[in-house]
Amino acid sequence: MSTSNPIPAEDRRRLWHPCGTLCAVCRQPTHGFGWFDPHRSKRRRPSVWFCSMPCQSFWTRLARERFAMVDLTEEERAAITATLKRMALLMDEIGWATPLADLTEAQVRALIEEAVEGFREAMSDIAQGQTPEVPF
Repeated sequence: MSTSNPIPAEDRRRLWHPCGTLCAVCRQPTHGFGWFDPHRSKRRRPSVWFCSMPCQSFWTRLARERFAMVDLTEEERAAITATLKRMALLMDEIGWATPLADLTEAQVRALIEEAVEGFREAMSDIAQGQTPEVPF
């Protein structure tokens, strides 16, 4: 009988825990909610991680509806529209007549951050609104 050293629980947890990954829906840090492809395959099974159960439920529903589709969903289009409103406020501060080539590095960063944060927040809000409350 061989006595191999078992892997400690903390090391086993590190093998699957999504430390440092971002939510597949809203891009916030994940908190252990995940999904992996249940179909047996010799290839590595894809997995995604989420920050909350609403984001996980939202992603699962979308995955069922649009398996292997590339087009934007209605929810993504709504999130882009919400983001445009936030970006318009920032462009009011910068000036609409300013050519993109004349923007400073700080202004470009502010535009990118506003776009990413606005989209993330809108997707999170949409996911929260479409998930029924947990009954407990």
